[in-house]
Amino acid sequence: MVLVMIRTAIIFAVLLVIMRLMGKRQIGEMQPFELVITLLIAELACIPMADASIPLLYGIISVVTIYVLHEIVTLLDLKVKPLKSLISGKPSLVINKNGIDDYQLKKNNLDVSDLIESLRSAGYFSLDSIDYALYESNGTLSALPKQNYEEIQNSLPLVIIDNGSYDDKNLKITGLGKEFFDEILKNEQIKNVKDVLVLTADGNGKLYLQVKKQKFKTVQVDYPGGKTW
Repeated sequence: MVLVMIRTAIIFAVLLVIMRLMGKRQIGEMQPFELVITLLIAELACIPMADASIPLLYGIISVVTIYVLHEIVTLLDLKVKPLKSLISGKPSLVINKNGIDDYQLKKNNLDVSDLIESLRSAGYFSLDSIDYALYESNGTLSALPKQNYEEIQNSLPLVIIDNGSYDDKNLKITGLGKEFFDEILKNEQIKNVKDVLVLTADGNGKLYLQVKKQKFKTVQVDYPGGKTW
């Protein structure tokens, strides 16, 4: 028991030193290769701690080797520009002046709901309040809002149509049926709901509508019975 405690304490001290040497970014927002290295270090550190039959030196050497590889990859990432995008990836512009870029979302295995959730986490609730948004290579979202974005997002929008499908839960919240929004699509010369990338509606009657591969538009409507939420 005492031997295991001592081995664990030694591995802990080695890991603490290695993580400090790797720099602040390693314990903050990590690049993909840094996440892989961190997972490997955690796995390698567990082996000598759990199995006393394995020489402690083996675990320490493995962790130090990973550290050396980290420094080599970091140097390549900083010094060799063509390798930077290969090693760390590159930002993806997911919202531009035309609206949501569906191709970039799919390229990053994301959908409209994921994007809206990330925007809400960043403090932006209306899609039309954003001029540009991009996912950084470390997975964080950066957004450039419109100058008057706080005035634009004065009511919480709900996703009514996401990639060609109605969201029944949000329809129930609004108290409006599919027929109401089908009529709006018909007025906008949209024949099939499958053609709609996203449709959101806020409590003031403002709709954000984007057809796939087209520029978005905002539409102001009156809800039957003056419904708000």
